[in-house]
Amino acid sequence: MLLDAAADIICREGVAGLSLERVGQAAGVSKSLVYKYFNSILDLMKELLARELKALRRRQMEAAEQANTLEELVRNITHVYLCYIEERGLIIERLQAEPRVSETQDPTDFGRSGAVDYLAAIIARHFDMPQGLARAATDVSFGLPSAAGHYLLSHDMPREELEDLTVSMILGSITMFHGDYLLRKQKLRR
Repeated sequence: MLLDAAADIICREGVAGLSLERVGQAAGVSKSLVYKYFNSILDLMKELLARELKALRRRQMEAAEQANTLEELVRNITHVYLCYIEERGLIIERLQAEPRVSETQDPTDFGRSGAVDYLAAIIARHFDMPQGLARAATDVSFGLPSAAGHYLLSHDMPREELEDLTVSMILGSITMFHGDYLLRKQKLRR
């Protein structure tokens, strides 16, 4: 309830107007109850950012598990990411703009290592490529949804069109990597 109230204030007014007293008023509870859960406004903002990023990653993992093809995998994850950024991106962006709240400016960095490992294992099996190369390709491709999310928040482009563009770029880069990079690095057979 307190985090929801803080998120609402941040959406309407930004981080500057946030205080534990205002959060308590917005949630309809006493200031002392707010202090029972959070020692400072910084603690509350960190907890809110962690909640938002955990929810995003959880939704992406659920979407990934529903996929039956590589295209569905990439599309499902990208769709969830862009929808979440469209709905909650302002909160995430404003919290991440506060240097003391976030060590990163990129929502895709949260839980990134585990997510990259999960997806790289799928890519390695799908393309029959070494795990290390699949991990590198997957990790690099994580930048595309993040760039698309920034673009979505700052430009007038329909989310569906941006999603199609991002999915095409990710799939294109992975398939070109498999078909071009690995072949160029393969030893000549004489």
